[in-house]
Amino acid sequence: MTHDDPDLAAAGEAFDARPRLWPGDTGALVDGSRRALLSLVRGPYLSRDREPANWAALLADEPAIRSRLHDLFLDLVLDPDAEVAFVRSVAGEGNDAPVAVRSEALTYLDTVMLLALRQRLIHDEGQGRVIVGQDELYEELQVFRSADRDEADFTKRLNSSWGKMLNKLRVLHTVEEGRAEISPVVRLLVDADRVRELRAAFEAAR
Repeated sequence: MTHDDPDLAAAGEAFDARPRLWPGDTGALVDGSRRALLSLVRGPYLSRDREPANWAALLADEPAIRSRLHDLFLDLVLDPDAEVAFVRSVAGEGNDAPVAVRSEALTYLDTVMLLALRQRLIHDEGQGRVIVGQDELYEELQVFRSADRDEADFTKRLNSSWGKMLNKLRVLHTVEEGRAEISPVVRLLVDADRVRELRAAFEAAR
């Protein structure tokens, strides 16, 4: 084995040039890119508004971060206009890739609320921040209360869905008691085809 091989020399220089954040570190990404990658994997999403440093790092090193995600069977979904990004598993797209991230199970009412928030966001987004009131949203969703659910029981279920939007999906951010800002990521979570399917099902239910 010769040490005069230019390819081996280049590989050695590349290895030596990689960032070392601690003794024995063999990672290939710089510190900021690693933090952005970790935020994406932790989820549920990364936004410029909430994490400006990680967002800037993602844009600066997107190809390398996307490649690291592919190593984990994950794909990057990035919307530069809405300034949000998240990851989704590539499993189920005609391959046998393992499921890399857990999905959040949504109830029927969760899905109804998510769609209502998406419609509100699209309708009002030209006006800046889109704020929704808890009471007005609940009133809008009353049409989905089935005959076997009394008002108290339905309100309890609405409260559960509202809490999930705030704390698990993080598509709502409290601005004051009973009022929350809708995150732009809502547009990406439910694509146009899924919206059409849901609307048809909801209209049938109504």
